[in-house]
Amino acid sequence: MHGKDIRLEAVGITYPNGFRAVEPTDLEIRAGEFFSILGPSGCGKTTILRTISGFVNPSEGRVLIGGEDMAGRNPDQRPTALIFQNLALFPLMSVRDNVAFGLEARGVSRRERHARAEELLDLVALGDQAAKKPTELSGGQRQRVAIARALAVEPSVLLLDEPLSALDLKLRQHMRAELRAIQEKTGVTFLYITHDQSEALAMSDRIAVMNKGRIEQVGPCDEVYSDPRTAFAASFVGEVNMFPGTIKSVIPDMALVETALGTFTARNPRGLKVGDATYLFVRPETMRPAPQPGDNIVPVRFERRDLEGAFVTLHMRAENGMELAAQLSNDGGALNPAAITQLGFTPEAAIALPEGQLARTGREEMAAQ
Repeated sequence: MHGKDIRLEAVGITYPNGFRAVEPTDLEIRAGEFFSILGPSGCGKTTILRTISGFVNPSEGRVLIGGEDMAGRNPDQRPTALIFQNLALFPLMSVRDNVAFGLEARGVSRRERHARAEELLDLVALGDQAAKKPTELSGGQRQRVAIARALAVEPSVLLLDEPLSALDLKLRQHMRAELRAIQEKTGVTFLYITHDQSEALAMSDRIAVMNKGRIEQVGPCDEVYSDPRTAFAASFVGEVNMFPGTIKSVIPDMALVETALGTFTARNPRGLKVGDATYLFVRPETMRPAPQPGDNIVPVRFERRDLEGAFVTLHMRAENGMELAAQLSNDGGALNPAAITQLGFTPEAAIALPEGQLARTGREEMAAQ
């Protein structure tokens, strides 16, 4: 198996009822890449996936796979395979027959398709489960059966639509490593759709952050996390502290930002000018309870401590009532959070971005569903 590149050229999707699901979009996914589209529910990411697979026709633009225009090609005529959140395994068939199903539909002999199925089950570490029914397997094992079945037809592109969302946390974390290992072994191009930032960051070579039918940023995971280009990308990918403010002065690559909690120095990658409205973003892991010389400093009082295994998150309250978070390594309780009166962060840890739409909190997202 080998992967092919995917290219969207000004692809837009409008449904018959007039709803604009995807604005004209250009996107290139490299052959053999693990690429994720990350965004909240309803942002258009699944619509893009279904357009690439052929279940939705673009209203405008072109979809190319391996340089070939997919216009007029049905899903079964494209070099793609699709795995849904609902795995849709056949409960009365053996695991072997589930994996071989696509080959049977293509007229491959029983002997050949069973041999191929067992080869793929070995690839996903289920070689000893071939005779079982899907109902006899765990959730993670069924996930791997679905992947093996998709790979049986030798796709160049594997499309995965939130396939881990029904699994519990431990199993999701395990399956992330499994998916990445399978992708590296096969060389197939993986396009993964998710609203879970940790999934995208853990598995992907690159990610695209999507919001309201538009792709806001594309890049390697470290770049998108550390150098977001928009307020939405900064607030959606990972946890962040945010200070609304105004640019007070500008120096090369940096700016002084006036906020309700004081004036802070921050990176200015978008070239904001004096008087521009801005959001200043700071990741919790860069907030220090013992400020160092040169730090931006915020007076705070302690509210609560959340234990997260290897880390603790301190929730603090600033003088104006704003809640701030600082994430620290778990020191076994040696630090007395109640004694903390200031948080500090370096100018390099802060980024000033143009004022714009922010991602909803997890509580707001759940309320909308």
